[in-house]
Amino acid sequence: MRTSVPLEKISKLVEGRHENPFELLGPHEVTEGGRRALAVRAFLPNSAQAWVIDPSHGNANRPMRRIHPAGVFEAICPLTSFNGSGVYMLRVAEEGGRDSVMHDPYAFPHLLTDYDLHLLNEGTHWDLYNRLGAHLRTVNGVDGVHFAVWAPNATSVSVVGDFNTWDGRRHPMRKHIPSGFWELFVPGLGEGTLYKYRIRHHDHVFDKTDPLAFAAELPPRTAGCVVDLDRYHWHDQDWLSHRKETNWLEQPLSFYEVHLGSWKRPGDDPSKWLSYRELAHQLVEYCQEMGYTHIELLPVSEHPFSGSWGYQTVGYFAATSRYGSPHDFMYFVDLCHQHDIGVVLDWVPGHFPRDGHGLRRFDGTALYEHADPRQGEHKDWGTMIFNYGRHEVRNFLVANALFWFDKYHIDGVRVDAVASMLYLDYSREDGDWIPNQYGGRENIEAIGFLKQLNEQSHLQYPGVLTIAEESTAWAGVSKPTYLGGLGFSLKWNMGWMNDTRKYMHHEPVHRKYHHDELTFSLIYAFHENFVLPFSHDEVVHGKGSMLDQMPGDLWQKFANLRLTYSYMWTHPGKKLLFMGSDFGQWNEWNYDCSLQWDLLQWESHQGLLKCVADLNRMMRAEPALHQLDFDWHGFEWIDCHDHDESTLSYIRRAKDPDDFLVVCGNFTPVPRIGYRIGVPELATYDEIFNSDSMYYGGSNLGNGKVEAEDLPSHGRPASLSITLPPLATVVFKPKR
Repeated sequence: MRTSVPLEKISKLVEGRHENPFELLGPHEVTEGGRRALAVRAFLPNSAQAWVIDPSHGNANRPMRRIHPAGVFEAICPLTSFNGSGVYMLRVAEEGGRDSVMHDPYAFPHLLTDYDLHLLNEGTHWDLYNRLGAHLRTVNGVDGVHFAVWAPNATSVSVVGDFNTWDGRRHPMRKHIPSGFWELFVPGLGEGTLYKYRIRHHDHVFDKTDPLAFAAELPPRTAGCVVDLDRYHWHDQDWLSHRKETNWLEQPLSFYEVHLGSWKRPGDDPSKWLSYRELAHQLVEYCQEMGYTHIELLPVSEHPFSGSWGYQTVGYFAATSRYGSPHDFMYFVDLCHQHDIGVVLDWVPGHFPRDGHGLRRFDGTALYEHADPRQGEHKDWGTMIFNYGRHEVRNFLVANALFWFDKYHIDGVRVDAVASMLYLDYSREDGDWIPNQYGGRENIEAIGFLKQLNEQSHLQYPGVLTIAEESTAWAGVSKPTYLGGLGFSLKWNMGWMNDTRKYMHHEPVHRKYHHDELTFSLIYAFHENFVLPFSHDEVVHGKGSMLDQMPGDLWQKFANLRLTYSYMWTHPGKKLLFMGSDFGQWNEWNYDCSLQWDLLQWESHQGLLKCVADLNRMMRAEPALHQLDFDWHGFEWIDCHDHDESTLSYIRRAKDPDDFLVVCGNFTPVPRIGYRIGVPELATYDEIFNSDSMYYGGSNLGNGKVEAEDLPSHGRPASLSITLPPLATVVFKPKR
């Protein structure tokens, strides 16, 4: 039992309270009988006997003596052992009689450098995902996995997993003081290893999933999984090069919002999900047919509860295992890019769930969140709020967005619930929030985080999009940070969405009393770079589907929805439509079952689908519908005051002012024959789109070609006398 190690330190080790097990374990130079030697120590619980295999002396087995009954062993070896590399192996006889041979994790150096630790604490380690988490490494010629995690207030941290029978005594980690990062290289582990961190905070011991795990078990299981993200071979260099050189604000953008688990289910078993690879081929084909430019995915980061739709994220760096492996999701993105379709992810930095294996009280203290519930809890959602003022937390989030751009080639992130981040009193009563240092309601730390997110995203990955779901009148959301803005590329136009839905819900006979609900959006249309969204939020929680929300009989419901989409696609701003809304699903969206694809057997639903596809094609083909979406030069009213007949007419222009379209919408079921609108010039005007076309299920009332007359109207030198179909939009283009 004699050893040079103080009993107090051995006791801290076996009790799981030692911050630096390397102080005891592994090779240490000692003086034995007046001579220098190496003392090799190992903590091997449940082991009956152990030996050190010395490669420098013919793989001699040097017996180890037990220096503590809990299973601490020691062997005194010559100083010349291990060829100076420090690499040796242990042979261990388990109590059940089984022998095993392994490398000693405590014979390997630490891999986090002082520079890494400096950047991590400073909050500027933008690729921290290459250093923290679980990484396959080769150290001194030995393959294994390097684990690293931030837990500054933990008393001890161990790696547990299927490789050590989830025994927290076997692989305690080294703590870097004062940085608070723990690490350990475990030789012999490979891809597919399941693991967690067992964390002790004084007398409280609990298991946590790695915040930087690249993969996880299929929920409800919660362990992380070791995976090599870099072995996927990409085929999208042409797309990435094009993306980098493109000004996307002047391009046609039509986002198809998709929840992967409910877009379509296997025909033979609707209780199962399609895989990433199956979805890739089917979604790419569908988006090509429909003319969408981007797929926007509800969160794919790992989440324990499917009913949260992914918005209660636990594994920020793990693509959910519900639909396959990380490489399967890479295949999904890659195939989209090969067919010129971008991929945008919904991303949730505004809150995280309270699940015990997640980020909440990660090291036994409020680490990622605020300790004070007036700052750290969303009571409405039952979730926690990130502490954006802490360098390491801000770094974690910014690096996470960059991770998806880097490892998965994602083309943009749509940031969820930005308003909840900007305001300290968001959904709070008086006295239930803490003002900032100036006494205001603005969350200064969150504002700084959002600016940093956008600056780093656009600096490091030119061409990616950052999109804000922000529902207030906060100024400059999509303006550059050097102009005082938040720096987002785009902002969802929630005001337009709410006003348009509200207007379209009115019976047509009443719409003349609500005309301003349609026209108000043009007062502020160019204050931000807007996306016009009809998202998943508009077809849940009792609202009904988009089609079901329309008033009137069956014909009018379809006509109203075609009219709504035609107004949307010809209004300034980029477009977003949730799955199922483009073919007129009747049911409210249910995350747990497939869309109603069988409805496409009916001509009315086919017609609506064709209408949306043609709107996308027209938007892509006509510069007037996308080049100046954020510039007042791209829009002119012809007549916005005809509330009695509930019509709107306007002009959309391209960068070339001579390239324009004339748009006129009739929001009543009464045809308007001989309806006169002013136009900029005498010409023949082709009707290039009519939402009342028989092809779309309409009444087929229209115009074909119309000759402008030398008759001034609406302050313009010429005019058209047109037929306005019922509940329809018509678009004209001058023929030169």
